[in-house]
Amino acid sequence: MNTADLHLPPISRIREGAQAQELARQLQNKLDQKTKPLGALGQLEALAVQLGLIQQSDNVSLKQPQIVVFAGDHGIVDEGVSAYPQAVTVQMVQNMLAPAGKQGGAAVNVLAHQHRFSLTVVDAGVAQILPDHPQLVQMKIAPSTRNCVLAPAMNEIQAAAALHGGMEVVRGLSGNVLALGEMGIGNTSSAALILSLFTPIPVEDCAGRGTGLTDEQMKKKVYALTRAHRRHKDAKKPFDILCAVGGFEIAMMAGAMLQAASERRIVLVDGFISGAAAMIAVGLVPAAKDYMVFCHSGAEHGHKAMLKALAALPLLELGLRLGEGTGALLAWPLIVSSARLLNEMASFESAGVSQKI
Repeated sequence: MNTADLHLPPISRIREGAQAQELARQLQNKLDQKTKPLGALGQLEALAVQLGLIQQSDNVSLKQPQIVVFAGDHGIVDEGVSAYPQAVTVQMVQNMLAPAGKQGGAAVNVLAHQHRFSLTVVDAGVAQILPDHPQLVQMKIAPSTRNCVLAPAMNEIQAAAALHGGMEVVRGLSGNVLALGEMGIGNTSSAALILSLFTPIPVEDCAGRGTGLTDEQMKKKVYALTRAHRRHKDAKKPFDILCAVGGFEIAMMAGAMLQAASERRIVLVDGFISGAAAMIAVGLVPAAKDYMVFCHSGAEHGHKAMLKALAALPLLELGLRLGEGTGALLAWPLIVSSARLLNEMASFESAGVSQKI
C-alpha cells in the first residue's frame, strides 16, 4: 500500500521557519532571564521550550488532558510468549471500566483520577466482545491479530483501518494534551519485533520478560520471536513492519499520535509498547516526534535501546513495566511544573535580583 493512500494528516515541524526560530529564541531568553543560574533547571528548560513551540506561544496553557488506553490481543500468545493467558486482556479492560459512579480498579484509573485526566478505553482488537460502557469506544478491527510467527499479524486493510481509527478517536477528544496507554497480553513481543525490524539490534536483545516470564518461558519467547523475525526480516518500511508484527492497539496508538501532532497537541508517550507505536508514527511522518514527550525509561528489556533509536530523552526512570499509560501520568507533574516555571517564575528584573557579574 502506498503511504499516500493512508490519508496521513499533515504535521508541521515546530522549529521550522523564521517565526518558529524567533519564538525558540524568545522562549530560551525568557528562561535565561529567570531568577536562577543559566540552565539550572536542566531538562525542564528544554521541555518548556518544546511546549512553547508546540503551542506557538511563550505562555504555555495545559487544558483538559486526556488519556486513551487502546486494547488489543495478539495471535503470538499461541507460542507461549506470555506468563498470563489471553483472557487477562478483557479482564483488565473490564477492571478499567467501572460501574457507573465508581472508579475503575486499574493503576491507570487511580492515576488518571489523581491528575484529573479524562480516561477513554478503546477496543482495538480484543478477542472477546465487550459490553457497551460510557468510557469505551468500540473500534474492534478483528478479535486479535494473527500469529506473526506463521503469517503477517494483519493485512494492509486492517493496518490502515487501525491507523485511521486512532486518528478518529483523537478528533473526538477535547483538550490539548494526549497521554497514551495500552492493554494487550503479548504486546511486548510485538514491540520487541518492531524494535528489531527498525534497528540492527538482534531480536533476542530486544526481548524482555514482559509480565514476568520464568527462564523456561523466556526461552520459548525468544524462540518464537526469532522465528517471527526470520519470517518478516524483509519488512523495512514502517507500514510494512506494522503489518508484519504489529498489534491493533499499537497501530491505533500510532494513528492517535499522528492526529494529535497534526492538531498541535502535546503527546505523552508512555513505555515500551507506546514507544513501539511512536516508532511507527515517526517512521510514517518524522515531524510527529516534535510533539512527543517521552515520559520514562522502563524496566522492559529493549526500552532503553528503543529510546536511543528515537533519540529521545525520557523524564523519569522508575523501573516501571506496567503500561496502561501509567508512566505518562506519573510524569505529568513535571510537565505542569515546566510550564508553570516558564509562565510564572520571576525574572531578575521583575524581582530586583542582581545577575551574575
